[in-house]
Amino acid sequence: MIAADQFIQAARQHGFELYTGVPCSYLKPFINSVIDSGELRYVGAANEGDAVAVGVGADLGGVRSVVMFQNSGLGNAVSPLTSLTHIFRVPVLLIVTLRGEPGGAADEPQHELMGKITTGQLELMGISWEFFPESADEIGPTLCRAGVHMDKESRPYALVMRKGSVAKSDLLAEPDHHAIVARAAPLALQPKVQRGDMIRAIQGATTRNDVLVATTGYTGRELYANCDRPNQFYMVGSMGCAVSVGLGLALARPERRIVVLDGDGAALMRLGALATVGYERPVNLVHVLLDNGMHESTGGQATVSRSIDFHGLAAACGYPRVESVVEPADLAAILDRPTTELTFVHAPILPGVPELPRPSISPAAVAARLRAHLLPKGQESDGH
Repeated sequence: MIAADQFIQAARQHGFELYTGVPCSYLKPFINSVIDSGELRYVGAANEGDAVAVGVGADLGGVRSVVMFQNSGLGNAVSPLTSLTHIFRVPVLLIVTLRGEPGGAADEPQHELMGKITTGQLELMGISWEFFPESADEIGPTLCRAGVHMDKESRPYALVMRKGSVAKSDLLAEPDHHAIVARAAPLALQPKVQRGDMIRAIQGATTRNDVLVATTGYTGRELYANCDRPNQFYMVGSMGCAVSVGLGLALARPERRIVVLDGDGAALMRLGALATVGYERPVNLVHVLLDNGMHESTGGQATVSRSIDFHGLAAACGYPRVESVVEPADLAAILDRPTTELTFVHAPILPGVPELPRPSISPAAVAARLRAHLLPKGQESDGH
């Protein structure tokens, strides 16, 4: 058994400064110690997949991350672990608890099957793993092996934590409380333009210093087709994770404005992410929801967005500034001004999309190019 601080301080020496995840009783002392450290950032995610995406965003921004959750939530993380960390080649350190370990301590019945298949699931996803260190002299070598693998392969590495690996640690810090200001929903706005019109307005109103994160589907493809830039990140797969990636980037790079281009179908898939973003409230994040009421890239099937008040939902989740626009000029006007608080923009749009090329640049190259673009001044890669 080790003290949580022993691992955390050693991990900090290896560059791990942002922790995110979903609690488990096995992780309690670990999470409590991170929160109480005063030197590290902990982001409590609504679900495990969102936590992976937050870690990805932080890593893209140059801050190494640790993603922690119970093995029962590993299934929830499969999408970003297979279509985000893997193909974009983004290394995060996973700590996955082993509830229901065969031959281990008695546990609740819901953990029986997952306990048997946890390590097998990691292997099926191509994720190298080892058991979490249980003695102080194992911590350094474990972190070295993890770091070497992550540096060489640019992919996640998992530490599987057994019960009793970490000594108890009570939480001392008081949780932050943010006041929620009720806002009247605007009158129903009728869409006037298509996605491309809004994307052109966004690109025209943002600068090279901004970072644009586009959700999977036509949004990323249309952003690429209109004007490919090194400060743009085109999501593929990992649907619903764009704003969580944006959150990680915003926390890692507070000097940059992060603009997330989301879709109604994607946002609905992971609505809990809005609550996490609203709680963290990064002042440099703008969340633009392009809402055409359908899953357009998969055949035009309707979403349930027509019955959702996204404006009120974002306000209820803690976004301090919430806007609704239907004119590209109005969206451009919001982005033309400096962003001083977390902002949500609901933009109803008409369906319709032109013939679009698929990006010729690979996801891994997109990630590498963005990393280079975010290097300190004087070390930037050439871009346009």
